[in-house]
Amino acid sequence: MSQYQDDIQAVANLKAAQGSAWDAINPESAARMKAQNRFQTGLDIAKYTAGIMRADMAVFDNDKTKYTQSLGCWHGFVGQQKLISIKKHFGGKTDRRYLYLSGWMVAALRSDFGPLPDQSMHEKTSVASLVEELYTFLRQADARELGGLFRALDAAREAGNFAEEAKIQHQIDNHVTHVVPIVADIDAGFGNAEATYLMAKQMIEAGACALQIENQVADEKQCGHQDGKVTVPHVDFHAKIRALRYAFLELGVDNGLSLHGLTLKVRVLPKKLRL
Repeated sequence: MSQYQDDIQAVANLKAAQGSAWDAINPESAARMKAQNRFQTGLDIAKYTAGIMRADMAVFDNDKTKYTQSLGCWHGFVGQQKLISIKKHFGGKTDRRYLYLSGWMVAALRSDFGPLPDQSMHEKTSVASLVEELYTFLRQADARELGGLFRALDAAREAGNFAEEAKIQHQIDNHVTHVVPIVADIDAGFGNAEATYLMAKQMIEAGACALQIENQVADEKQCGHQDGKVTVPHVDFHAKIRALRYAFLELGVDNGLSLHGLTLKVRVLPKKLRL
């Protein structure tokens, strides 16, 4: 039995136990709503997408043709339309395709101060807010697509077309979510290790499974192509890397990823630079 059918039966059993007060409740309607809201929280998303990213890296380690592609986006609607297009043009799949939030994009396009250079002058919470916004739009895309399948299922039932009904039920049972991993730029951590930890928690709670951090001095942070970059001592950077790991562990995303930002241009990070 599919998860969809299991959910219908579970609500039907609950309805029966509640007596006549629940007579108006339709178990299948409740099951459909549950399917359209697969991820309850950002942490659910972070745990799910971290698993995808770890698996993809393991595959790449054995086959360098299996690289991932991360598409930059600066608005929830942009990310949603990208994933809808990806599913449309790649047979309903999203394999090895992620979204990427760069600090320069956020600074240039999302700051309340207006367009800024990539120097960590935008609000600390801007990236976390964008992660949450993106996943809101991606979950909305799931709900929209499943809603269309539910309407088609009802039409097939009404017409007595059992073959079509079975086909659509199969699509529902094997629905591919628009929710994909997001690599989120935490710049240089926006302060010391404690500030990095607090910012990481907010980003993970929004759904980020991979945090890209740079080894620059936070107050002197410059875009990668600019002169004047000042890096922190290794011991300080290691403390920030550990701060990210502690944030992941505290929130139960044990397989979340911390990435060195200055090496992110490679398609998948070498093992020595993953944590």
